[in-house]
Amino acid sequence: MNLEKIYRYALKREEEGRDFFQANAEKMSHAAAQGVFEKLVEEENRHIRFIQALLKELDGEPAGKIDELEQDGVFAQHAEEELLDQSIIESMTPDVAILRTAFLIERDFAEFYEMAAKKTEGRAKMALESLANWERSHERLFKRLHDKVFEEYTQMPWGG
Repeated sequence: MNLEKIYRYALKREEEGRDFFQANAEKMSHAAAQGVFEKLVEEENRHIRFIQALLKELDGEPAGKIDELEQDGVFAQHAEEELLDQSIIESMTPDVAILRTAFLIERDFAEFYEMAAKKTEGRAKMALESLANWERSHERLFKRLHDKVFEEYTQMPWGG
């Protein structure tokens, strides 16, 4: 397995994810949702730095700590508790498509990292599994947000 190719592909995908969250943060109709997307931009930047460090490690330089990624679940739980308020859901109705896309992006990331982790071992496997866990927590957040917002949307009278 060519770890450099895996890491370079992952780096490109993380940059694309960051750019998606950054562009859509400005489009979100509710300030709290916008804040979550802005926070995800920061977290995607952490992913990018982490993967860049893994690439350096392939060249013999130290990559840093893998376990720093495990902190991310706390953000996802806090964001979910903050965003699932009924009044917020009502104002987020126009954002259903963006939330669905965010969910799909995070699911794709998680699946890629899990697939790659199965084909590696040692430190690389641990790094890829950590990235997969991080993405799965984001995926669960966006799935719940999307489902709640979509349910609210389907119950609204025509015209929103």
